Amino acid sequence: MADTVPGPRSRWAVLAAFAVVGAVTQLLWLTYAPVTTVAAHHYGVSEAAIGWLANVFPLWYVVLAIPTGLALDRWLRPTLALGAILTALGACVRLAGDDFGTALAGQTLVALAQPLVVTATSAVPARYLRPEDRPKGIAAASASTFAGMIAAFLLGTVVSLHTALVVGAVAAVLAAGVLLVALRARPGFLPELAPAGLRDFRDAWRNPVVRRMCLLVPIPFGTFTALTTWGQPLLEPAGVSADQAGLLLLLNVTAGVVGCAVVPVWAAARSRQRQAVLAGVLVTVVGCLLLGFAPGLGTGLVSFVVIGVLLLPALPIVLEISERASGPAAGIAAGLVWLAGQLGALVVTGVAGTLVHAPLGAFLLLAAITLLALPALPRPDALASRTSTSRPASSATSSP
Repeated sequence: MADTVPGPRSRWAVLAAFAVVGAVTQLLWLTYAPVTTVAAHHYGVSEAAIGWLANVFPLWYVVLAIPTGLALDRWLRPTLALGAILTALGACVRLAGDDFGTALAGQTLVALAQPLVVTATSAVPARYLRPEDRPKGIAAASASTFAGMIAAFLLGTVVSLHTALVVGAVAAVLAAGVLLVALRARPGFLPELAPAGLRDFRDAWRNPVVRRMCLLVPIPFGTFTALTTWGQPLLEPAGVSADQAGLLLLLNVTAGVVGCAVVPVWAAARSRQRQAVLAGVLVTVVGCLLLGFAPGLGTGLVSFVVIGVLLLPALPIVLEISERASGPAAGIAAGLVWLAGQLGALVVTGVAGTLVHAPLGAFLLLAAITLLALPALPRPDALASRTSTSRPASSATSSP
């Protein structure tokens, strides 16, 4: 039931339930990544085929990002509910058979669901949290997605493939049930203006702040994805084993979770978002140069941990700035930002992959690409005090 008194409170229970489902989508996405060789033998297919069990996710995200943003702005709760249900259904489908076709069918369902959930990283805080709480909510929701990646890496190393699939299905069903119950609460905050579909999309894209964030986010997102994708083969010539590389990647993502939970909140409270993103960019450039000229386990440990702490928070910072600037089109703005990030990941990872047998060239390329983020850093006018972009739901006649 909607609040009936002025100044509705933040509904953190809804944010928490949403964050859990977001983490589960990442867990399901990367289920096969830590056990690519084992899964290839199990299903009798190539390792490249197993790669498609993860590659279907960014491909579908590119297709669905904008429609999902439109849907979230108009029908937030039904869209989230559909995403949670499809996630649980896909996880269960993976257990329906013991062949590659069944695995691909289940992954495809989860890939269709992922945009419906992850794109709402800023829309849910915008509707359920007070303005002063939204940076914390966006940071927490962003951190949860990386926590899901950690869970996938850990699960793949300690249990069998079948057990991992069972755990994923149970987690997805329970998370979906919790979110469906939480979504019975109506949003406490509604946009000042009702979402207007394609017109809001045009307005969001014409918004100079949103457009600038779309230019910024592909670079850190792409560099991080390239490092996690090619880190092991690029460090192998320096004597870093596959197990050691896996530990570096796990620490990288773990550091990213900590960074996403702390850095954006600190930066928003002090209006230091620009400085926080700048620090992440410069540290990543130095880290890539260090890995290129002095590769090894020690330099890898320092570089991957520091990059995780300072670079990954750029995503929730960008989402928070975009949400603040977009008003009633928070879902569309988030869709545009996520779309730009996914495209950046595909392009940067693909380009870096052409130099996988030339580690120095690959790391120098990633350093150069990361520097391209500097002209797109958020301007001071984008970081002005939050204006009122939402109103209490109690003053509205309807709630999406």
